[in-house]
Amino acid sequence: MESLKLPPHDGSVISVVDMHTGGEPLRIVVSGYPEIIGESLLAKRRYVREKLDHLRQLLMFEPRGHYDMYGALVVKSELNEAHLGVLFMHNEGYSTMCGHAVIALGRFAVDYGLVTAPQSPETQVNIHCPCGLVKAFVEYSNQNTGKVRFHSVPAFAFATDITVDVPGHGEVILDISYGGAFYAFVSAEKFGLDISHSRTRDLVDAATAVTNAVKRKVKLHHPSSPDLAFLYGTILTDGKDAFSDEPTANICVFADAQVDRSPTGSGVTARIALQYHKGLIQLNLTRTFQSGATGSLFTGKAVEETKCGDFKAVIVEVAGRAHYTGATSFVLENGDDLKNGFLLK
Repeated sequence: MESLKLPPHDGSVISVVDMHTGGEPLRIVVSGYPEIIGESLLAKRRYVREKLDHLRQLLMFEPRGHYDMYGALVVKSELNEAHLGVLFMHNEGYSTMCGHAVIALGRFAVDYGLVTAPQSPETQVNIHCPCGLVKAFVEYSNQNTGKVRFHSVPAFAFATDITVDVPGHGEVILDISYGGAFYAFVSAEKFGLDISHSRTRDLVDAATAVTNAVKRKVKLHHPSSPDLAFLYGTILTDGKDAFSDEPTANICVFADAQVDRSPTGSGVTARIALQYHKGLIQLNLTRTFQSGATGSLFTGKAVEETKCGDFKAVIVEVAGRAHYTGATSFVLENGDDLKNGFLLK
């Protein structure tokens, strides 16, 4: 068979392009969504959450997705300088920032003509994320896209060396930092675990317990918008926070116990901001971060000091590679009792 086409069917169709960055999937919606209402990107985020969440579920959940699927919905931005706006989605809802998605979307935007005049050796792609404008820089040569780096929104340490009571583990000292989303950071060794060799389920359980404990104790706030003031997840590290030429490993557990396969772009951003705050890294020193799940690598460095409200902040550059895995048209047949998706926990 030269090509496969769907036989005659009823119901609507949603078309997507699938990619991955460091092993973490990204499902980019190309067509099939209704118009997204809202004068701002955050208003659009609220609209899809309140009115169109069934579409997130059918794309992220089984049988079309899986528990750890991640998605991106490209929308119009109210910012003149933005090439595109994006809403991120996962198993629980909608995040405010996603670095692995930005890396993939940088390639996608150039390859699919969202940037009309690509430049060599690098093309800038301005991506409006719910947390703010993120600037991606995409390698471009002979009509081929390659590695992508991006400059983050202002990232800052929110709280350091705070103590929370984690059921089953007692009092745990940890940090909270923001890289477009808020994360708790703690060494896996405090739970008797190893980032690269312990069972993923044990790492997930420990990280989830930390997330729940922090949510009970700590009230977050963000200078720009209350929509950004929530804990996205917990990142367990190998404890190697002092600058080194050797990679430092971490694993991010976010949303509803979802595991990031990549080193986590917004997590690297937040971790660099935390290390900079503690005097463990200086401007323009490049650090390599490794995923405890897959071994994939991102690099990160603080490139500029700035402010975010009263917080001393930095702009962080994160770099990595994304790859295409396919393009699909998903059908919602009216007679399918499971067409809206389901999750096995």
